[in-house]
Amino acid sequence: MTKIESVHKTVLLNETIDGLNLKQDSVVLDATFGGGGHSREILKRFPKVKVIALDQDKSVWDGNEKRISFHNENFRDLDKVLNVSPKSDLGEAPSLTWGKKVDGIIFDLGLSSDQLENSGRGFSFLKGEPLLMTMKKNPSEEDLTAGEIVNTWEEKNLADIIYGYGEERFSRRIAKGIVEARAKAEIKTTTDLVKIISDSVPAVYRRARLHFATRTFQALRIAVNDELRSLQTGLEKGFDALKEGGRMSVITFHSLEDRIVKKFYKKMEQEGKATLINKKPILENEENLKKNPRARSAKLRILEKI
Repeated sequence: MTKIESVHKTVLLNETIDGLNLKQDSVVLDATFGGGGHSREILKRFPKVKVIALDQDKSVWDGNEKRISFHNENFRDLDKVLNVSPKSDLGEAPSLTWGKKVDGIIFDLGLSSDQLENSGRGFSFLKGEPLLMTMKKNPSEEDLTAGEIVNTWEEKNLADIIYGYGEERFSRRIAKGIVEARAKAEIKTTTDLVKIISDSVPAVYRRARLHFATRTFQALRIAVNDELRSLQTGLEKGFDALKEGGRMSVITFHSLEDRIVKKFYKKMEQEGKATLINKKPILENEENLKKNPRARSAKLRILEKI
């Protein structure tokens, strides 16, 4: 089977790595490996740095980079990875710093372009795919999917998550449309769902710059993967795993994530446990935005543990 060529462009690459203030013997935890851009650039700049990488999507890892210890885990379980024997379900991993703290942590919370374009799991509203939206490559029958949500959840619950996780002002109309549509036929694909959303919102909303399905798809993806609670847990465990003087770089792509990160950083600062490296979020520069418009919403915040 031919490997699909990656289309992912790493966001805020230099700013994220420079902000970690790494040394040649540092150990870095890449909590969201994705396309691997941050990890590979780190190893290019610092040949002796060790990288431990996590991603719950197994398909992102091709096994070619021997200097990266990859683990098929959600970052909410990073403490287990850092404290277990050096072996993942993908085979024997290099012996690194098991049971020890790390010098730097990266959280890049964006959905990679590869997942949008190539996963076939329904992340993109521009393609006709099954309504899965799970980060897992091979979800089990027990795993929650977007299809299960839109076909079984009550109208009020649908409206609540579409508004709460998507900040969608037409959430009630969309939830009502979903319930009415599924009474006639099961909602099976992204195409089905986009049609329902289109029929549920005003014509002027359909012509807006932001695609009318964006917020609903975001909400469903967050709900399926329990992303906000995972982020809170990952930040707490990640901070515990940092050495004194170690830094955490977090890239967010929407206001809900950024709010959680900002609040957590502020709490650590107020408790005298950390220093904010940048008071305001770092944004992608205009030159890179021309090449990658999806990076427009990206915000980078960096924290140093005291």
